Amino acid sequence: MNVLEEWTALVCRELGIDPATVDRDMVLDLTKDVAHGVARPAAPLTAYLLGLAQGAGTAPPDAAAIISAKAAEWTRE
Repeated sequence: MNVLEEWTALVCRELGIDPATVDRDMVLDLTKDVAHGVARPAAPLTAYLLGLAQGAGTAPPDAAAIISAKAAEWTRE
């Protein structure tokens, strides 16, 4: 088990989350897309916002794909 797996397992245990429900690679890909397409500080904020939407049941099933696409299209006016 690597550090990321250990950390994920620990936090899941502490928060009462089933680690099998965590799509770590999706979250990492999403934050990479946002960090490179928008700004680095937007990456953790976006992951948090996605988590809020998922927890509230308002995020569409393909929310990460939608956000990644928006990050790819992002341009500052």
